[in-house]
Amino acid sequence: MTLLDIRNVCYSYDGRVNVLDDVSLTITKGEIVGLIGPNGSGKSTLIKTVFDLLRLQSGTIRVDGNDHSSTAARSAAMYLSSNDYLPQFLTGREYTDTLGKLYGAAVDEESLRDMFLRFSMAGRYSDLIEDYSHGMRKKTQLVSALLMRRPLTVIDETLNGIDIEALYLCEKEFRRFRDDGLSILLCTHDFALLERLADRTVFLDLGRVVADAPTPDLVAEHGSLASMVFSHFDTDTRRP
Repeated sequence: MTLLDIRNVCYSYDGRVNVLDDVSLTITKGEIVGLIGPNGSGKSTLIKTVFDLLRLQSGTIRVDGNDHSSTAARSAAMYLSSNDYLPQFLTGREYTDTLGKLYGAAVDEESLRDMFLRFSMAGRYSDLIEDYSHGMRKKTQLVSALLMRRPLTVIDETLNGIDIEALYLCEKEFRRFRDDGLSILLCTHDFALLERLADRTVFLDLGRVVADAPTPDLVAEHGSLASMVFSHFDTDTRRP
């Protein structure tokens, strides 16, 4: 069943140049999809339109069968941004509890304690977020997503800045999400991670979908995701 359905989306900041140019992609339930592309390719703009943070200018976006701007769609999806701007006046526990209330997801203290322990933040869930390091804030974002367990979780470079142990734990938890029928859109420059984890990879450049195929097929054809991307940059067709 299709969980995220993006059809013919275009977006322009100045009314002249399309940052997104007729972009279409889908994510089915129980699927991990990688989203790659250079800075300025339109990845974050696409994600923000999915969550109605940027108003859709053309095309359609549906989440779990609902219009992306609806309450039902917002409840079905969670967005982890690339920055670590969390409310500093809350503790880690209060932040997670607040998200739980917004999503209608019950988060018991034992599960929260256990998750903080597993992410090497034992005893810190009652501390103010303003006292957290950059890495701890990133891990708090990830902990909240793992506890909310939305049908769709969109991760926009949130894994940058976390330690290798936390990254390994995230990979295990993401696979568990997939096994439970939950889906992830993972935007990252870590191609090796996607080769290990992603069922499909979507390559976006200059606002257009360059490739959208099963990750093993792309690796078999090009040798690696990095080789696919670099060979694309060498083509004359990319130049204006």
